[in-house]
Amino acid sequence: MTLLFTLALIALVSAACYHRASWNTCLGVAAATLLIGTFAGAFGAFAWLIFLAIAIPLSMTNVRQQYIVAPLFKAFKKVTPSMSETEKSAIDAGTTWWEADLFCGNPNWNKLHQYQAPRLTAEEQAFMDGPVEEVCAMLNDWEATHELTDLPQEVWQYLKDNKFFAMIIKKQYGGLEFSAYAQSCVLQKLTSKSTLLSSIVGVPNSLGPGELLQHYGTQAQKDHYLPRLAKGDEIPCFALTSPEAGSDASSIPDFGIVCKGEWEGKETLGIRLTWNKRYITLAPVATVLGLAFKMRDPDGLLGDKKEIGITCALIPTNIPGVEIGRRHFPLNVPFQNGPTKGEGVFVPLDFIIGGPKMAGQGWRMLVECLSVGRVITLPSNSTGGIKSLALASGAYSRIRRQFKLPIGKMEGIEEALAKLGGYAYSSDAAVSMSTGAVDLGEKPSVISAILKYHLTEQMRDSTKHAMDIHGGKGICLGPNNYLGRGYQGAPIAITVEGANILTRNMIIYGQGAIRCHPFVLAELNACTIKDKEEALSSFDQALMGHIGFTISNLVRTKWLALTGGRFSKVPFNDETADYYRAAARFSASLALMSDICMAVFGGSLKRKERISARLGDLLSYLYLVSATLKRYNDEGRRKEDLPYVQWACQEHLYLCQRALADLINNMPSMALRGLLKLVLFPFGRPVRKPTDQMEHKLAQLLQTPGAARDRLASHIYLRDEPLNLIGTQEQTLKDILEVEPLFDKVCRAKGEKLPFMRLDKVAEMGRECGALNNDEADKLAAVEAKRLAVINVDDFDPADLLAGKARVVAKDADAA
Repeated sequence: MTLLFTLALIALVSAACYHRASWNTCLGVAAATLLIGTFAGAFGAFAWLIFLAIAIPLSMTNVRQQYIVAPLFKAFKKVTPSMSETEKSAIDAGTTWWEADLFCGNPNWNKLHQYQAPRLTAEEQAFMDGPVEEVCAMLNDWEATHELTDLPQEVWQYLKDNKFFAMIIKKQYGGLEFSAYAQSCVLQKLTSKSTLLSSIVGVPNSLGPGELLQHYGTQAQKDHYLPRLAKGDEIPCFALTSPEAGSDASSIPDFGIVCKGEWEGKETLGIRLTWNKRYITLAPVATVLGLAFKMRDPDGLLGDKKEIGITCALIPTNIPGVEIGRRHFPLNVPFQNGPTKGEGVFVPLDFIIGGPKMAGQGWRMLVECLSVGRVITLPSNSTGGIKSLALASGAYSRIRRQFKLPIGKMEGIEEALAKLGGYAYSSDAAVSMSTGAVDLGEKPSVISAILKYHLTEQMRDSTKHAMDIHGGKGICLGPNNYLGRGYQGAPIAITVEGANILTRNMIIYGQGAIRCHPFVLAELNACTIKDKEEALSSFDQALMGHIGFTISNLVRTKWLALTGGRFSKVPFNDETADYYRAAARFSASLALMSDICMAVFGGSLKRKERISARLGDLLSYLYLVSATLKRYNDEGRRKEDLPYVQWACQEHLYLCQRALADLINNMPSMALRGLLKLVLFPFGRPVRKPTDQMEHKLAQLLQTPGAARDRLASHIYLRDEPLNLIGTQEQTLKDILEVEPLFDKVCRAKGEKLPFMRLDKVAEMGRECGALNNDEADKLAAVEAKRLAVINVDDFDPADLLAGKARVVAKDADAA
């Protein structure tokens, strides 16, 4: 009887914890069970003594705080690393959204599906169908990247005239004021034609003077600059990174000294600036330079504070002393990028963005804007690239033949195609969902880091798979190569806006643990409260919540692991149900492992970058699964799209499982590792990689024109015109599929399996033997030139390949 009631007590309290019941509710459940068990003769005085010894001190606030929480608070403050002002600004920047639900271990899937899917307005759609299509048609990417190393002047002018640089600027200042989702769609289509084009358009609409001015500028600054930026009269850039401060941008050595100087013939209070920046996109052609520097006031001209901090200012590049014009050459993707320097350049205080009152607020301004900009530009460019690679590789695999069959029928090619198709679907889903969040008013700093890392990595992986599929077609640069520049330039996206190693190892979980965890930030903030009683009370409230949260996640994790999540609620009981269940299970595991790692490593977790990276991977892959499931629902749950959904969910859940297993294997104690394996994987690892059959179905989708393939091609430039290689290849695919039955007729008439080549000769054979009429023979013959255009590569006269001289100018003879 005692055993039965003890098990009942554990089960009932665990059920209360599973459902996140309050402390008082759990106490009530335990007391009621003890009372009933006492009347049944199962419990006696000893059981009540244990219960009261736990319940009374934890329920009496004064006793709990004085004898339990106060010593813990003292120890917590000792082991908690201090946060710098720049770290605090990064933590405080932005908002949390769906990633917080995933981090808390109990995602509400109905809440996810209630978020409205983003849609283009009529004006935005007209821009996509008009100016975006036209500028894509204007550009010869080979000419721009190989011969001009820049966009042609007529393309630059078209971009200015049609306000491509003003998508973020409000209409009252002459801008387009497009939604984040619309900006993403524009960049995807531009990328599918040229990474050079999308890079140049993306930067002014991301982190830069336009964005900073609209959020922080004075009215006079807005009235002067924003209309000029909208019309293209000003070309902006933003200078942050320097030779000494790349990923650690907050340590910039560039400085500005508050002093008096002459400006327009009058003595003026201002700043004397010295900077040396590099990697600055649009710097060589910029007319206005957004500059980040550390502001100092050694003479106290503004007050008692000597070190004012990072500040942002707008510097016209025609001021004497500003050096621009030289260019970097980033991996043969020659977007305008280069260094800028200045020494002792004097400007008035009014040049600070937001005026003198915003001095020292530069880092906060930057991280707040970055939380939005990083959701749009690089993820959208990566998504556009992945989607165009998936389409091009699918078409090429169906057109290109070896061993008398399309190479897309080979299992090795199918494996690579499946990855391209799955990445294309899930990356588009993630960008759509995340830009939709921005349009709902969110500033998702953690999500922006997730997308920046994972989508640029998927883009790099996709270029590799596409290159493997194309073989010799991919490696020979020339006007007919649509892979080479993207393959060369893939590391650029990996490097900029926070190098990916930094983003994965430090930012995703570093920000996520503090911003998304319901109690950690409150615990840290309690350490900064000066009033001792208030600090203790605040920490007590956060700590008790944290303990209950951890217990709840332990119970949830164990139950979901034992049952495989079979009893957890799912919004749809169809082919996707198991993905919701697995994601809920891994969400609980993430919440539990996060608290365990905080307890095991304490303040040193900040330095355990690989532990942090794996926790971040768990959060990231769960976010990508969520986006995939949401897209499938938003688009009407079409069964023909299931191969995309199944591959993406299966792949990312498998990676979740691997990250969790690696996390367990790197715990410092063998006993802890054994216990965690028992809790998290009691029956082994449940998720398997996508099967060969699943990848076969997905590969076939990419090679067969149809509605599912068309949906994957949304916002990709596919016009059939001479300068659009992917668009003409799409038409060739359709033409070849149309004439294949004619080719088969000739083979049957000849009694042999002919090689699928020299189709003009095959057409004549068919005409001669009566297998084809004249119209059919002409149709078959006409496809041969298109087929050859797809599989052939460029060759050059040796004289045409002579490189020009890229000369580095040394400042002195020793350097030379």
